[in-house]
Amino acid sequence: MGTQFRTILKPDSQNLTDMKTKNLFAVAVISAGLAFGVTTQAKEEKHEEQTINTAEVPAAVQQAAQAEAKGGTIVRWEKEGANFEAVIDKNGKQIGVEMNTNGKVLSKHNEAKEHKEKGEKY
Repeated sequence: MGTQFRTILKPDSQNLTDMKTKNLFAVAVISAGLAFGVTTQAKEEKHEEQTINTAEVPAAVQQAAQAEAKGGTIVRWEKEGANFEAVIDKNGKQIGVEMNTNGKVLSKHNEAKEHKEKGEKY
């Protein structure tokens, strides 16, 4: 009976070691995935805005921005990757209008809020 007890117990201890190894591997994989995700997200948020002159903005983008301004004034132009952003002062508020190279409006946002989030003064 003593031999039978050891035979039954031994496979369980081996299974326990296998489970610990599998759990450790799973934790390592999940940790690596999370670290990669955070790094990727940090790179995405770091989009570069570059102030540019009106002469560098395609005519289609300028026309679309003028239509968006309707009674406001374009105070500056920014280049963000392949896209352009017109910062429009309208009724005392600055609005950023992002457009592609064809003048299609991609997004609009409160410019003051964007710079506040970045800790910048505009």
